[in-house]
Amino acid sequence: MISLTSYAFVSMMLFSIGAIGVVSRRNIFVIYMSIELMLNGINLFLVTFARYHFNMDPQVITVMVIAIAAAEAAIFLSVIILLFRSKKSLDTDLFTALKQGEK
Repeated sequence: MISLTSYAFVSMMLFSIGAIGVVSRRNIFVIYMSIELMLNGINLFLVTFARYHFNMDPQVITVMVIAIAAAEAAIFLSVIILLFRSKKSLDTDLFTALKQGEK
């Protein structure tokens, strides 16, 4: 049987890879995928400790996080499509002009 520390290590690695992806990448789609990876790392951590402590509360929270991530995916992907149509690129540096009101 796989130990608790193994699951905790995998969830920590998923979250760390996601955090590095958010900080180091410039492509908005890669940033979005890194955020999803971070959410999956947190979900794995919650389910692992729920199973270890025989408690269902973290599993309910995990289902809620998955539902929120699905709604966030629909909204975020539609925003990505709109931004790509307006700027013809997914580089985050181009989107600083949006907050300044430039065209």
